[in-house]
Amino acid sequence: MDARLPAHLEVSAIIRLVEAAGGFAVVTAKGERDAGTILILTFYRGENAVLFEKMPQLDGSRPFLAAKQQNPENHKEIFEYIERRKQQDPDTWVLEADIADGAQFIASLPR
Repeated sequence: MDARLPAHLEVSAIIRLVEAAGGFAVVTAKGERDAGTILILTFYRGENAVLFEKMPQLDGSRPFLAAKQQNPENHKEIFEYIERRKQQDPDTWVLEADIADGAQFIASLPR
């Protein structure tokens, strides 16, 4: 039996954690309620966007790993990547989080 937390609960918890850390988060795409893939686009005041995706590991953990960084010469590239991921997997959740240190925040999340 899969002991994963349902995606909608995990997304809600992440939003509350972002807010508790002084940031703002919003769901821009809702995926499958229980088992959807979760992507988190972090940035601070609209700059330095990094996309994190929850990836299963051999040891059974599911950490968020950096999947894509914003290209300073093509700001649309990261959003095009997100659209391709949503087309590949329509069950994908996408959160945007405006938070001071996105990488540190992501590292603090449970695996």
